[in-house]
Amino acid sequence: MATDATPPPPDGPAPAAPQGPTTEEFIAVQESAEFGELRRAHRSFAFPLTVAFIAWYLVYVLLSNYAGDFMGTKVVGNINVALVLGLAQFLTTFLIAWWYSRHAATKLDPKAEAIKSRMEGGA
Repeated sequence: MATDATPPPPDGPAPAAPQGPTTEEFIAVQESAEFGELRRAHRSFAFPLTVAFIAWYLVYVLLSNYAGDFMGTKVVGNINVALVLGLAQFLTTFLIAWWYSRHAATKLDPKAEAIKSRMEGGA
């Protein structure tokens, strides 16, 4: 049977916890032009794509509900317009994710890394 033993006392004073940025430093960075530029770069990409994708999805749903004859139109064999547009929903989801990943890697990540380095004292 194992017993709970108390750990031995440390030989010296406990090491100091690393000090991170203060609240004031975070607020200063948040109000900086550099952070504003990062926020604009993200929003100018993400918001329009989000609106466009939601509109595209709603068009698909509305067509499915109110344009049954059109959606039932055969394209090839038993494949109809509804199936093609439904699969296109998946395709556009993956394309948007890939496009955002590229955008983030080229435009957002370098700016965010510069801010992070400066906040952590590396720059």
